[in-house]
Amino acid sequence: MVKIPESIKKMALDRDFQPSVRIGKTGVTENLIQEIKDQLTKRKLVKIKINKGVFERSQKTEVWNYICEQTGSTLISSRGNVGVVWAK
Repeated sequence: MVKIPESIKKMALDRDFQPSVRIGKTGVTENLIQEIKDQLTKRKLVKIKINKGVFERSQKTEVWNYICEQTGSTLISSRGNVGVVWAK
């Protein structure tokens, strides 16, 4: 388990930190994964929003785990339709 610095946790939970990636009706595609990877190399912290109705509540945990696995990142926060991932 990776220890997450407090400064990263604070930035992830900041209300002013806007989502930079949206997951739409096409779901999680290779292009979406590549976009998240690109943003993680530039920013280290990416906020992702899932549009309402795309996934069931029970599927969201699987989606966040899949994204983290594919991008090599760590999930910092997931609340409702929004998650924040951090480049390890």
